[in-house]
Amino acid sequence: MLERDMTADPRHFLNPQVIAKISNWEMKARLVVEGFIAGLHASPHLGFNVEFAEHRQYNPGDEIRYIDWKAFAKSEKLYIKQFEEETNLRSWLMIDASASMGYGSSGMSKLAYACHIAAALTYLMLNQRDAVGLVTFSEQVDTYIPARAQLNHFHVLIEQMAQLQPRGATNTGKALGDIAGRVQRRGLVIILSDLFDDPQRISTALKFFRHKKHEVIVFHILDKDETTFPFDIPLMLRDMEDNSELAVDPQSLREAYLHQLSKHIAHLKRTCVEGNIDYVPMETTQPFDKALVAYLGKRASMM
Repeated sequence: MLERDMTADPRHFLNPQVIAKISNWEMKARLVVEGFIAGLHASPHLGFNVEFAEHRQYNPGDEIRYIDWKAFAKSEKLYIKQFEEETNLRSWLMIDASASMGYGSSGMSKLAYACHIAAALTYLMLNQRDAVGLVTFSEQVDTYIPARAQLNHFHVLIEQMAQLQPRGATNTGKALGDIAGRVQRRGLVIILSDLFDDPQRISTALKFFRHKKHEVIVFHILDKDETTFPFDIPLMLRDMEDNSELAVDPQSLREAYLHQLSKHIAHLKRTCVEGNIDYVPMETTQPFDKALVAYLGKRASMM
């Protein structure tokens, strides 16, 4: 399979045309978050605006001016002071950066596509005064940037997205399970992945998020080659995660492959329907802004 590094320069994640298309939409939560209906800008979340609430351990990307140096002097560990602020929603963007996400047959890899979607949603939610955090994962959680509601947080997040390189094996179920255990406050969890892992493990992780009262959206991002298997002549397929190779006759393999893919997707869809989770299939041949606007329009009609 073709492997390309297509992660975009941060300046190219959002152009004026994309901003114009998404600016008229809102990204509200459909479910109850922290005891309030999202959209009212009335629920208390942790931020840096009003009065002291508690400490938490320092994470890369935190503003150093909020480090409690007195606590450091006592413990030799870095802690951040957290304060109460008013914000609409606390959202988490979770991007699969495993090696399989580097595949791209039509000019944009799945990882680049995911980052463009994530950047657009970050822009949209920060302009609604929502707090947005970022998690990237492969076999494990690779990056964890706490949710912030400040507009300048946008640059922190897209800089991190721009540095992403597809690498590592996939263990989506385990990584998502680890994240679910780490994100304590209820909010909106947005997963962007090709979901190439055991569907039962993925389902278990998704159910864990819902058990903890998060609202969940799954953007299932695939390349057209993966959904149609259009190959006609014998070829060598290379696993992008372990570099193993397999010589195949596509014509004899196509029916079985498409059947297995259909079963895999059906399992994921069933889990999402049963858990009241938005399942959003996306193919990288469709312009990401059109795909996102179509989803936001459908979501708005369900509010």
